[in-house]
Amino acid sequence: MQGSPNGHAEPYLELDGISKSFGRFQALCGVALAVERGELVTFLGPSGCGKTTLLRIIAGLETQDTGTIVQGGKDISRLPAIRRDYGIVFQSYALFPNLTIADNVAYGLVNRRKGRDEIRTRVAELLRLVGLPDSGNKYPGQLSGGQQQRIALARALASSPGLLLLDEPLSALDALERLRLRGEIRALQQRLGVTTILVTHDQEEALSMADRIVVMNHGRVEQVGSPRDVYERPATSFAADFIGKINVLPAVAVDAKCFRVGEMTLAVARFDIAAGGAAKLYLRPEDITVHVDGAAAIGPNALAAKVTKVEFLGAFCLIGLAPDVSGVPALTANVPRQAVDAGGFTPGARVNVDLPPSCLRVLA
Repeated sequence: MQGSPNGHAEPYLELDGISKSFGRFQALCGVALAVERGELVTFLGPSGCGKTTLLRIIAGLETQDTGTIVQGGKDISRLPAIRRDYGIVFQSYALFPNLTIADNVAYGLVNRRKGRDEIRTRVAELLRLVGLPDSGNKYPGQLSGGQQQRIALARALASSPGLLLLDEPLSALDALERLRLRGEIRALQQRLGVTTILVTHDQEEALSMADRIVVMNHGRVEQVGSPRDVYERPATSFAADFIGKINVLPAVAVDAKCFRVGEMTLAVARFDIAAGGAAKLYLRPEDITVHVDGAAAIGPNALAAKVTKVEFLGAFCLIGLAPDVSGVPALTANVPRQAVDAGGFTPGARVNVDLPPSCLRVLA
């Protein structure tokens, strides 16, 4: 079973051996996962990796070919969607345009035959919760995209579900609204303590919102871990390449602490690969230290290089580097804008570079 963070005997949601095919296309291959009560877990991966299919299977909107789903100690593997305990928010909002906002939020409560006063109180509470207390008499077409998504969230929470499912809920919004709403959703989820699964292909969204990230590729789970774990300690080449920018250096093991890259020997933290074994070394751009010409690099992996490009990205710049050592591939370093201005890092400039051994990740 993948990834129960606290080692609890009975996670709130357990998936075991979930597989799904559409004709000859294998969408999911034996997925296993444990989700603790109150967690926000993101399914992160490229289009077609199976993350939305997995979410729909949890919701009962698709049926798995094999495998079991247990929620709150109850096997729901074959329960129809209407009998499962969840609320769901879709990318497209899916609000009823002919109903008022209050009636949209109340829709599930009406179907559950709740009393009129109870419904009115609950709707008012939820509209306050999502920051739209005076919108009950409006219609969806009168609200912005971000406001409509808040209403979709309120509707999903109306019945106090044990599980909240979010299917790329922010992808249709502009960048500023996405940033604002993801903070609001995370704060609301933590306040309510509702177990939540978020599907996204946006790395920044996953890193900023999740307690744990499930990295998926070709219907399989590549890695499960905290945002910091999957960013700093990728378990597979795919996880390293997919999340954030990264430098990749093809290497051959010299011994447990050294690798040969071109004509340079690089020290790494201890890693057990037999001498002569092929590997890849991964290094984040922000982990590279760049010194102006004349300021010596002092680490064990010091080398000289030429600046090939400077890409301005606001608070920092991406610096392209061509190492002087034969066989060492081009590198990209992340340097604060102030350091770029002070150091005179311009194309053609000579610099000295440190590649810290503790930051070099080794994958066989």
